[in-house]
Amino acid sequence: MSKKLRLGVLVSGRGTNLQAIIDSINEGKLSAEIAIVISDNPNAMALERARKANIPTAYVKPGKKSEFEREIINILEENNVDLIVLAGFMRILSPNFVNHFPLRIINIHPSLLPSFPGLNAQKQALEYGVKITGCTVHFVNEVVDGGPIILQEAVPVYDDDTVESLSARILEKEHKILVEAIRLFGENRLRVSGRRVFIDKEGFDKCL
Repeated sequence: MSKKLRLGVLVSGRGTNLQAIIDSINEGKLSAEIAIVISDNPNAMALERARKANIPTAYVKPGKKSEFEREIINILEENNVDLIVLAGFMRILSPNFVNHFPLRIINIHPSLLPSFPGLNAQKQALEYGVKITGCTVHFVNEVVDGGPIILQEAVPVYDDDTVESLSARILEKEHKILVEAIRLFGENRLRVSGRRVFIDKEGFDKCL
């Protein structure tokens, strides 16, 4: 029996994407286990979601960036994490952190990258007047929201949309494609060439 993919999930807030991962694992839709949930916010609802699911948690107090990240790296390595999932983690990771885990960190972003990177992507989309936005799962590199794209899902923008209504519809798609990206990674079906991510039907011979 193959070893389950061990996930380390980094969170800062509500944790709805974390909950989607937990639910998919519990429902047998995702062959993985969450080894550790780490937050920079001791009051994050995501930590409570993890505790309710009997998943180990850790709070790392923000401070000097190098020390803050070193502590997170140590926790991830102690828990033998295969894939790091940024699920609403509201901090920019340094090149040192990213390069420590090459092609082993993924992020979910609420826009169709490269459009509207950074904060408040839904507000950016509304203000720009686009008719379609969405969400993106990508590998994390040294450029904020600039890593190779794994999956995207489109979401229409309606004339009467608010930031809240648009965000809610995007979030439903986020839950779907984040879980799918984790599944593809675990099945060794992702290959990166330059900026492009290729998805194999059966699985590549060599791991990322």
